[in-house]
Amino acid sequence: MFRLWGKIWKDSRMIRDTVYEEESGDTRTHKIFRGLEEICREFDLGKPIWLDVTIAQFQRHSKARFYQDSFIEEIPFDYLEIQVLQEG
Repeated sequence: MFRLWGKIWKDSRMIRDTVYEEESGDTRTHKIFRGLEEICREFDLGKPIWLDVTIAQFQRHSKARFYQDSFIEEIPFDYLEIQVLQEG
């Protein structure tokens, strides 16, 4: 079971969250991309751009934050955070 937690933060408070779950035998990378896409769909957001700093942060901590500079449209929150909860 693979689980990815998506959270929207504003003013140091989590204002919305969701968990994406998948049980396919696909690669970790594909699961993360699909999970991010589903999280953004649920939050009605465009997909963010993976900047180099975001990729490095995710590789180190299995957690990444997408700020305004990762989105094309204006976002009404401080950042979107994704975190791997479970791999397997």
